Amino acid sequence: MNIEILHKEWLNLAKKYSQDLKLIDLIWFDIQKNYNQKNRKYHNLQHIQSMLIQAKENSNNIINLDVVLFSIWFHDIIYKATSNKNEEKSADLAEIYLKKIGLETSNIQKIYQLIISTKKHQILINNIDNSFLLDFDLSILGKSWETYQTYIKNIRREYKIYPDFVYNPGRVKVLQHFLKRDNLYFNKQYQDLYEKQARQNILKELELLK
Repeated sequence: MNIEILHKEWLNLAKKYSQDLKLIDLIWFDIQKNYNQKNRKYHNLQHIQSMLIQAKENSNNIINLDVVLFSIWFHDIIYKATSNKNEEKSADLAEIYLKKIGLETSNIQKIYQLIISTKKHQILINNIDNSFLLDFDLSILGKSWETYQTYIKNIRREYKIYPDFVYNPGRVKVLQHFLKRDNLYFNKQYQDLYEKQARQNILKELELLK
């Protein structure tokens, strides 16, 4: 993860809508502060960078790239293991900041809904942008087993306040929810790339949680 590249990415995006560099830097400081919290072992700036890279790779197929990029930046800005309102709080904070830098209300509303859609990984805006955002977010599930093992260790570290007898049933419920879906991914290219491996990884993790 390269913090200088990420900072430049943020500046290039935000400066399209505001020339208030103090405000843009203030938001960047908040982004850094939140994603760099010591409890963030997976939901951190490395995760954001991965999603931004995927967005750029798929930019020709995305309807409103800036809306997707802002959604990526803010979708996990609030993240506490003890809360079930992280997405709502993240969307609220995004709305506050994006109003200040001058985004159109219609785009802010789209970003708000896109962030909320990551709560249950269900499409709320019926366009390809929502499907891509969710696929970017879940791409880790379809990586190699070695990469996936690192991911699940980091997720467990984020929830270290919970003992196994509390954490494991909750994690099993989440994983089984994904397996019951017809497809984990919405776009064919992601289904082709990751669907089979993701299901294998999830089944392996379920064995480990027994």
